[in-house]
Amino acid sequence: MTATGADRDAPGARGWWWWARRRSAVFDGALALVSAVECAAEGVAFAGRAGVPEGAGALLGLLVGSVLLVRRRWPIAVVLVSVAVAPAEMGFLMGIVGLYTLAASEVPRRYTAVLAGMATVAVFVVTAVEMRRDISAQADGFDPNVWYVPVMALFMTLGLNAPPVLFGLYIGARRRLMESLRERADSLEQELSLLADRAEQRAQWARQEERRRIAREMHDVVAHRVSLMVVHAAALQAVALKDPQKAVKNAALVGDMGRQALTELREMLGVLREEPAAVSPAAPAAVPLAAVGRAAAAAAQAAASGEAAGGAGTGDGPGLGALEDLCEQSRLAGAAVELAVLGEARPYPPEVGRTAYRVVQEALTNVHKHAPGAAVVVRLAHREAEVAMQVENGPSDAGVADVGLPSGGNGLVGMKERVVRLGGVFVSGPTDAGGFRVSAVIPVGTGGS
Repeated sequence: MTATGADRDAPGARGWWWWARRRSAVFDGALALVSAVECAAEGVAFAGRAGVPEGAGALLGLLVGSVLLVRRRWPIAVVLVSVAVAPAEMGFLMGIVGLYTLAASEVPRRYTAVLAGMATVAVFVVTAVEMRRDISAQADGFDPNVWYVPVMALFMTLGLNAPPVLFGLYIGARRRLMESLRERADSLEQELSLLADRAEQRAQWARQEERRRIAREMHDVVAHRVSLMVVHAAALQAVALKDPQKAVKNAALVGDMGRQALTELREMLGVLREEPAAVSPAAPAAVPLAAVGRAAAAAAQAAASGEAAGGAGTGDGPGLGALEDLCEQSRLAGAAVELAVLGEARPYPPEVGRTAYRVVQEALTNVHKHAPGAAVVVRLAHREAEVAMQVENGPSDAGVADVGLPSGGNGLVGMKERVVRLGGVFVSGPTDAGGFRVSAVIPVGTGGS
């Protein structure tokens, strides 16, 4: 946090009475004491000229001078008192300090101008009268011009009153400017705090979104292959004694799929553990979560290219060209899968082809989990501005044993997230024949090549 002076108005920040700080009270007390002593001395002289007791003049001077103690709270009163006692030639210090305080305060400028004008006129009159009296008393042949006394009195008056007024106006303007800057700094600090909170929220949302994307990639890449391994293992157990050759073939398939699954997992975990080469050991940097997604895509590409029939994925992972190989894997696991393609195939953005492949892959995985032995129809339609896919299976074959594949309930959620992120539509649900249908439509123009 930046110290901007906002705590000056906090509870407990004020000192004594109307003084914000104790040293201000001490300073005003010292000024009032000096002014009281000055006015007391001038009151004695005034009492001598007026023919009143000197004690009364001194007491009056003490009372008048002590008014300077309230200059911060009532600056107008201080100036009025100095104007009132100007004919008695009292309050020299009080007049100067009062005008400065009045000009530096928050009093409206029209009041300041009126009071400063009154003080100037009072000082001018007193100065002119005293100057003319002194010149008359000490003439010695000196005959001043008629304009001499007014001009000299005006110069003396402006010399006394103008500096404190101008300096007070400067200090007041500077004080208001500093207060405005403090308020602006506080406002900017609050805005920066809000922006930081929003940035943190956006970063948190981005991290969560990236984690979900990584979870989808890992689920799609690993779950399908492990599901096929379980299906082949169950088939191996069933035919081990009846058909040794088929058992050996299934065992080889299980081994290949297991090795591919381990390779994919090692690649993903390796990306999570590796550190950027440019980062020194003293200040390690976190690995971007996006790298895990890229590793998952690379693992998917390696998996597709390592299939028995050879994949046809794109450079960013398996695409629509690898659907035939995907269906062949399920056929080897004992499922009756039919692939129907409508329309003319054409190049698609990598994200569109990869998403379509993942939807079909996860749908076939769900068939192995929940409807073993069911007939499956995979439909792919190439349209003008979109690509549509549908995976529909019939009821489970009662003669095929359920291998007991676990289900985490994330398959349909992950498929829908993928499709919706590209602006597509995803629909899934049971069919009237007792099966299940998964349908998705993805706009072609949202992926970007």
